[in-house]
Amino acid sequence: MSECQNDLPIADKVDIAREFGVASATYEQASRLQRLMGNAMIAELSRAGFQGERALDVGCGTGWFTRALAGMASVGRVTGVDLSAGMVERARNTVTGDVSWLVADAEHLPLPDDSVDLIFSNLMIQWCSDPVPVLLECRRLLRPGGRLMLSTLMDGTLNELKKAWEVADPGRPHVNRFEPEHRLRELVTQALPGAQFVRRTIALPYESPLALTGELKQLGAGFKGDARRKTLTGPGRVRAMCKAYPRQPDGSVAASYEAAWVYWQA
Repeated sequence: MSECQNDLPIADKVDIAREFGVASATYEQASRLQRLMGNAMIAELSRAGFQGERALDVGCGTGWFTRALAGMASVGRVTGVDLSAGMVERARNTVTGDVSWLVADAEHLPLPDDSVDLIFSNLMIQWCSDPVPVLLECRRLLRPGGRLMLSTLMDGTLNELKKAWEVADPGRPHVNRFEPEHRLRELVTQALPGAQFVRRTIALPYESPLALTGELKQLGAGFKGDARRKTLTGPGRVRAMCKAYPRQPDGSVAASYEAAWVYWQA
C-alpha cells in the first residue's frame, strides 16, 4: 500500500456504490465528460492496432463503453465490472451481445493472474482513496503484451465550483478531493514502470452553476466526503454560491476538469 497524500478516504465504498446505483437511470444522458474521455481511449486503442481475446471494462457504469468495446472486431469477449450492483443491473438490461457482467471491487477482482488482454477503465480510479492497489490488480491480471488504458481526474477539477462554495459556505467542503498531478504521476510510476501519462484541461460549458450541480447529481458524482452536510444546504448558501461562481460574458459558466490518461503495456 502506498503512502497517500491524504489518508482520509474519498468516501465509503458502500455509499459510492449506492449513489451511483441511484443515478443509473440518468447517468448516460449526463455523461458528456465521460464520453469525451472514453472516446479518446477508444481512438488510442484503434491507433495501437490492438488485438485481444479478453477485455475488462472496469468501472463500466451503465455499459456505454462496454458496448463500444464489444462492437470492435479486434476485441474478443468483454466483461463489464462495477462496484455498483445498480449500475451493473442497468447495463445488463441494455447491452446485448457476447458480454458478461461482474459486481466487484476493482481492488480485488475475482479473476486469475495473466488472464486478460485489455483493461479499459474510464473515470473510475479517482473514486479510490489510494489508486495503487487498483493499478497493481490490473498489472496482475494482464497477460504479457496486454494493455491497460485508464482515465481519471486530478486536483484542480471543478476548481470554480470549489472556490464559489468557499465563499458561500466557508470551512465546509462541497467538492470531492482529487490527487495532485505530481502525486498521481508518482503512484502510476510506482505501480506501472514505463507507463505513458497524458494530461489535458477540459472546460465544459453550463447554463448556470445549478446546471453543473444538477449534472453531477445525475451522474451520481456529487460530493461524497464525510464532511458533507447531513441536511439539505440552505437556499441562501446556494444563492451565494451561484453569485460567487465566475460568469462568461453571456451569463453562462464553465467548469474545468483536470484530465489524465494512463497507457501501459505489460
